[in-house]
Amino acid sequence: MAVGHRKRLKDRFMQSGLDDFNEYNALELLLFYTIPQKDTNPIAHRLIDRFGSFTDVLDADYDELTAVDGVSEHTATFLKLIPQTARYYESRKIVQKRVFTTKRDIGDYLVGKYVGVTKETVYMLLLDNKKRLISCEMVFEGSVNSSGVSVRRMAETALKKRAAAVVVAHNHPEGLAIPSADDLIFTKSLQAALQTLEIHFLDHYIIAENKFCMLLDEKTVF
Repeated sequence: MAVGHRKRLKDRFMQSGLDDFNEYNALELLLFYTIPQKDTNPIAHRLIDRFGSFTDVLDADYDELTAVDGVSEHTATFLKLIPQTARYYESRKIVQKRVFTTKRDIGDYLVGKYVGVTKETVYMLLLDNKKRLISCEMVFEGSVNSSGVSVRRMAETALKKRAAAVVVAHNHPEGLAIPSADDLIFTKSLQAALQTLEIHFLDHYIIAENKFCMLLDEKTVF
């Protein structure tokens, strides 16, 4: 019976994807690949009942996952791997020399970088003079008002990579895509530092809940 159920669920996925799956069935299907000889439906229910939703399960703390009956260290590692894999996939799918044509294109790209990221994280996009992506650098984990975010270090990174233009981004994991006073101060400091180096500062993006805002918006020319 269990084997037949697994095959039906896999066949259903292969025919129509996950769109018509409820959260329990989607998680149950994932668990097939780390728990091969048990009924994973009760475990999926325990996980979602404990954490609240499919996405909350994947974002849950590793130790809290292993505290759920039926979830081994192997399974917890697998679950933590899923959002990281999605983010890695999105970043690798885009050709390294991708050309951005609008600032909204950049925002959409950055939203993909923050899939599964639950800590405040600062990224820099380094672009050439044709707005082609040179690299995307994770420069810090923490808020932009932290002493760990060094304007000097970011400027040095831009010089080292020979960037003609720079975009900076950070996320608000528990908040909204709305800038704080510290975000605005940091933006002005970085903009001034890059200007002295004749590097174009395109914008500072804030990412939250798959949305983004631009601090400079139309005030800078793309």
